[in-house]
Amino acid sequence: MSNYNILIVEGNLKEENQNFSEVGIQTHTESLRDSLNHFTNDLNFDVVNPSSDMNLNSVKEKLSNYDGLIWGGSSLNIYNNTPEIQRQIEFMRECQKKVKNILAICWGMQVAVTAAGGEVKKSVNSNIGIANEITMSVDGSNHPIYKNKIDKFNSPAFNFDEVVTLPINAICLASNKINKIQSLFFQVGNTKIWGLQYHPEITYEKMISLIEFRKEKLIKNRKAFENEEQVKNHISLIKEEISVSNKTQRMVELKNWLDNIKNN
Repeated sequence: MSNYNILIVEGNLKEENQNFSEVGIQTHTESLRDSLNHFTNDLNFDVVNPSSDMNLNSVKEKLSNYDGLIWGGSSLNIYNNTPEIQRQIEFMRECQKKVKNILAICWGMQVAVTAAGGEVKKSVNSNIGIANEITMSVDGSNHPIYKNKIDKFNSPAFNFDEVVTLPINAICLASNKINKIQSLFFQVGNTKIWGLQYHPEITYEKMISLIEFRKEKLIKNRKAFENEEQVKNHISLIKEEISVSNKTQRMVELKNWLDNIKNN
């Protein structure tokens, strides 16, 4: 594969990315670049942050020049509907009109679903650092996103919200006990949207760093853990997963998406 133009959409606010950088954690855009470069170094990347970039109109004008778009994760919650979030939803609507291949990951999937008329709400339970036993649906097992993927798998994940209403004609490709919609597929016109609630592009090591970075909020605000001992125990479980996980298998969805662009 060579000479394919990919637009990466950064979902986090600049302030959050600065917080990441100050403690040595990769931004989600940096994680995406590293993971895609695992499969090929022949992609041309542009990056846009629709919440803060002032040149959105010029980016919109050249959206049809991109072979694919990847929209990554964020610490935002779609239902808060701030001006920054509204900018992202509106930009996604433009992307769904002009970019033929979209891979929407976690927050990206939630924005894609909202822009297309679906609904996202706060989850009763959360995937913190890892999503266990993600299981393909019949549709999922036959979809190219899961080519060469085992039918039931664990994955890096970090989400407090979930898709509760699919866009028209969307299909669920996988679920787990935490989220009924762990992946999906739908089209808007000629645009194909592959959506993942989990994070194949992020390492478990980064997930552990995020948990440690957000530890106080996870205990006091999110009430995800009662104390630091519970956080340590949860991190230990993720470390066990690191010892048995396979890097290429973890990221096979990224490879399949790139292959889909190449074949189309």
